Parts: sequence; C-alpha cells; structure tokens
Amino acid sequence: MQTLFVVLVAAVALERLAELVVSSRNARWSFDRGGVEAGRGHFPAMVVLHAGLLVACVVEVLVTDRPFVPALGWAALVLALGSQALRWWCITTLGPRWNTRVIVVPGLPLVTGGPYRWLRHPNYVAVVVEGVALPLVHTAWVTAVAFTVLNAVLLLRFRIPAEERALGLALAEPSGGGPRDLDPRRP
Repeated sequence: MQTLFVVLVAAVALERLAELVVSSRNARWSFDRGGVEAGRGHFPAMVVLHAGLLVACVVEVLVTDRPFVPALGWAALVLALGSQALRWWCITTLGPRWNTRVIVVPGLPLVTGGPYRWLRHPNYVAVVVEGVALPLVHTAWVTAVAFTVLNAVLLLRFRIPAEERALGLALAEPSGGGPRDLDPRRP
C-alpha cells in the first residue's frame, strides 16, 4: 500500500503543477487588465509549506513505516478527492480570476456563483481538508497535525485578511482605475 500512497501523492504533485500553469496564465490575464498583486510576503512560505506537505507525507509513511488502516485510509481518500473536486470547482468558477497569488482586477464584481454562493473562501476549505486528509490516507498523522497548525498559524491568518483587503480596495475603485497604493510587501 505504501507504493500506492506514493503514487497518490505524486498525482497530487502533478495536479499542483497543473495549477501553477493555470495560475501563471491567469496572472497574465489579470495584469493585462490592470490587476494588482497584494500580500506577496506570505507567498514563499505558502509554496514551501504546500510542497513540504507532499514531501512530508511520503517521508513519514516510508521512514516510520506507518500502516494503512482501511477505515481511516478510505475515508481520508474520499475527503482528499473531495477537496480536489472543490478546488477545481473554485478554479472553474473564478475562471481567469483564480490564482495562487492574491491578484485582483479593480472594478470587477465579486464572484458569487458556484461554491462562492455558500462560502466566502471555499478554496481554503479545500486546502484545510486536503492538509488533514491526504496524510491520513496512510496514517501520516504527524504531517496532518503539523501542516494544519502551520497552515493556520503561518498562512491563513495572513492570507485571508490580505485577500479581503485587496478585494475591498479593488471593489472600491471605479473600473479602469486601480488601487496602486496597495503595499505588496504587506501580508
């Protein structure tokens, strides 16, 4: 089962690469329309933490010889796959406005369809669920706990407020103008 788990984590890594391709394309789209990036300060930590999640999942399982516990593993797999589905629902709902970075195009209205009809930040729900579920597919509980705590303490407490500030400023600006005074160094 360890080999299948490594394949699963590798598949998630490939999915992350696909996200980066989409994000890069969408960043160009946003910048071409006057998009402004905010909250750059936390982005490197986010990249390291998310890459670290994938590496830590595999290392913990292989080094500590964690067992596959069917009741936990299958339930966690369903949650991990569900988090991927939610993530891609967010990506398709936001279309070219979705990005791994905080880039907003001034004057565009908030998206209120898809999962945004019910949640303000559904993509972060997907991240939190995946951060717990993916490691627990093969009982990598240390990774699940560490990622969850680090994600909450180091990222989400900065990322969501940075996104809210950027959206608030962008929505307050008339179309064609932009909140050029956003400090990209602020979290």
